[in-house]
Amino acid sequence: MSNTTKQALEASLKRMLLQKPLDKITIRDITEDCGVSRMAFYYHFKDIYDLVEWSCVEDAARALQGKKTYDTWQEGLEQIFEAVLENKAFVLNAFRCISRDQMERFLFQLTYGLLRDVVEEKSQGVDIAEADKAFIAEFYKYSFVGVMLDWIRQGMQADYRMIVQKVGATMRGNIANSIQNFAAQA
Repeated sequence: MSNTTKQALEASLKRMLLQKPLDKITIRDITEDCGVSRMAFYYHFKDIYDLVEWSCVEDAARALQGKKTYDTWQEGLEQIFEAVLENKAFVLNAFRCISRDQMERFLFQLTYGLLRDVVEEKSQGVDIAEADKAFIAEFYKYSFVGVMLDWIRQGMQADYRMIVQKVGATMRGNIANSIQNFAAQA
């Protein structure tokens, strides 16, 4: 029941964002639209921005299901772009209304998990410190998020498949090379 309520609130928020900006939507608007009480809203979320963040994380988690390996990370990244594009009105509205820090935090959380899994996979059998693996994932996370934020900021006009291809070409072999470079220093 709990997840059903959250999903109903999310669906209501997304419908409302097609009609007006995020900063003009109230909790009352959302709860009346989906037929739940304000208490139910506050049971799950502290405010509308908390709902926005949860919604983004849920959409991204669905997009990344099973795509967190070295062989599938590029497909996972493409699916993240697709999920963002499918929710264009929602994302652009959120991008304009929430702080850059909040948007970055969400994207960092999302991409770090993807990259950390790839680093873990590629470092199997290699003598490399956990802190070094975390650093590698953090380093590439900033690239991914920067590219995604630029694409969003520019109105999502560029073909995301070309962006993913370019990211793939730039990244090809670099994570494994980074792991080897850190292992050689140990």
